[in-house]
Amino acid sequence: MAHRVLLVDDEPNVLMGLKRALRKEPYQIVTACSGKEALELLETTEIDVVVSDQEMPDMSGTELLSHVDKLYPDTMRFMLTGKATLDVVIQAINEGAITRFFTKPCNEVDLAITIRQALEHKDLMTQAWRLLNKVKNQNALLERLERESPGITQVEMDSNGVINLDEDDFSATDYDAFIEELHRTFGD
Repeated sequence: MAHRVLLVDDEPNVLMGLKRALRKEPYQIVTACSGKEALELLETTEIDVVVSDQEMPDMSGTELLSHVDKLYPDTMRFMLTGKATLDVVIQAINEGAITRFFTKPCNEVDLAITIRQALEHKDLMTQAWRLLNKVKNQNALLERLERESPGITQVEMDSNGVINLDEDDFSATDYDAFIEELHRTFGD
């Protein structure tokens, strides 16, 4: 799946400049000219990172990013503004839960690298959750197998690490059923 980055600014020239600066990056860039348009786009399109201007009519970047945080908490949020005051920064962090704050004109290389790092972080977190769920499922299976056949999870190994199976512990049917259950649970 290709990642998508949403750039939000009420100035079309700024959007075109950012889009041009990021055109060679390995993600899809989509744009919106207002907070309302951005929220409508988010309803229909999976977005990984939102980079929003602060000063926009009708809805500030902080308001937009606050909505994004509540509705799409896994979406990374960056603020871009030409009027960086301490109050704006604090509000953006506290209400918009932003990850990064950029001032206009921003260093395009820094923005590109930061977006790439955010996407890598998101991929790593997704993979970590997937692995955690897999481990939980494996532990649940082991617990069930141990309840059904006490001692089944106790493994004896020789000095070379080869698992020793005592023929009295398993009948051929039990062993075949066990292997079949493993294949059904974990795939081939």
